[in-house]
Amino acid sequence: MGGSKQSSRGTLQKTTVRRLHAEPPLRLQGTSGLSLSLRQYKLCRWSPRLKIDGKPLARNGCLVSAGGFQERPLVRAVVALAAEREETAGTRGCSRIALILYKREPSLRFSYSMSFLRETDWSAFTSLHQLQASLREAARKTLGNKAASLISLHGSEIPSSEVLRAIENVTEEIITSLSRNEAPVLFLNNRSDWENIQFRDSVGLQMASHCTMRKIRSDCPKSAPKFALFFKILSIIYKMVQTNIYATKRDVFYTDVQYFGNQRVVDNIINDISCMLKISRRSLHILSTSKGCIAGNLSYVEEDGSKVNCACNTMTAVPSNVEGMKNLITDAKFILIVEKDATFQRLLDDNFCSKLSPCIMITGKGVPDLNTRLLVKKLWDSCHVPVFALMDADPHGIEIMCIYKYGSASMSFEAHHLTVPAIRWLGVLPSDFDRLNIPKSALIPLSKRDQSKLSSLQMRPYISYHPTWKKELDIMAESKMKAEIQVLTSFTSDYLSKVYLPNKLQFGGWI
Repeated sequence: MGGSKQSSRGTLQKTTVRRLHAEPPLRLQGTSGLSLSLRQYKLCRWSPRLKIDGKPLARNGCLVSAGGFQERPLVRAVVALAAEREETAGTRGCSRIALILYKREPSLRFSYSMSFLRETDWSAFTSLHQLQASLREAARKTLGNKAASLISLHGSEIPSSEVLRAIENVTEEIITSLSRNEAPVLFLNNRSDWENIQFRDSVGLQMASHCTMRKIRSDCPKSAPKFALFFKILSIIYKMVQTNIYATKRDVFYTDVQYFGNQRVVDNIINDISCMLKISRRSLHILSTSKGCIAGNLSYVEEDGSKVNCACNTMTAVPSNVEGMKNLITDAKFILIVEKDATFQRLLDDNFCSKLSPCIMITGKGVPDLNTRLLVKKLWDSCHVPVFALMDADPHGIEIMCIYKYGSASMSFEAHHLTVPAIRWLGVLPSDFDRLNIPKSALIPLSKRDQSKLSSLQMRPYISYHPTWKKELDIMAESKMKAEIQVLTSFTSDYLSKVYLPNKLQFGGWI
């Protein structure tokens, strides 16, 4: 960061950086000795902890001569001082100071971090504690012991005998129709029709009790092939339940590739069967392939008795049978859902999990699979700690967060054991563009597809329920710009893990 080569610009000009909350000015003076005006900052109490390139900045309450330190190390010293000042003042000015300095000298690449020399002082995270307390109180009032037991029961598998009987009932109805010389007809819920979806803030998007139906007729040339496909897959499921065999949707597809045509056909029919029978896919012996990963302060026992310890610096695959997880043990203060695998891996490389331990990180690697959503729900039900979402500031990232929080229209019939309405939007927020002075060159214009998705999001029922969310979407619509999480590297490569997230978590920068 700080080289030995003399700066071509010479010394810094006198600059005054005014802190938030009417704090005393912090002055940076461009003298031959390069010094800091530190009166009123009681530097003596921080002396052992302020260093530049391993050398102490102060000794016995006095500033050690900074001659020989070039501009970049000096900026690091200023920001380090701001971080130390933060511990006693409790203000939000640290990252602001860093950004003002960056704006003044854009060619500089400074490093800034909160104090991670010791174990994280969680007593300073008052906003996080307040959120956790309010969430637990709300959960206690909403659920109670009886409701909690009902949720546990809902997440468990239905006995095989009940599943077989449900399938037999459908078959008997078809046989009854044939005996009457009537063409058999299947009645299925319109799962993707928003008119059939109702929003409840405590659950999310759920299917209405009385919704429109669609018919699949056996005597109609257009629908007859789908009718046959439906019973083909239903017979496969019946045999698997009967013989206690499990298979993925991909396995089902490969039982007759030419007949099914493509994987999407199988996926949709299996979801239709699950919705019609009101039985989860797991109870139908259909396994979901996990693509998500987890890391952090969590250990558990899998269904087969295997013990799993999710280390802070390694990724562990989300188990294929989340319902079978037992003996979950964690001391996590919060759970962070990360949209993309690359960001998840970068946070691991930066030791974010260890520095802000104990915490749990989860990624669904884009749109989350069923098991990742089930895991987030299971952790929430077990721990009731704050759950935050870190997404791209674009319409598709926001929609992914909404899937975790409120579910999707197509899976609304399983909302009760998939959604976590307590999730908070931590970032990246569209309002961060101006707040952080993100260079416009780092922002991306919204495409027509983005604008269409944004308009669709603005009409969702849960957006009107969240005025702060609506404001963020309005900012994006007005600016017609978006940004990926990686935009924060325009400041420093580790800005996300050392500045953005710690400050957001400490000072309540979520909505």
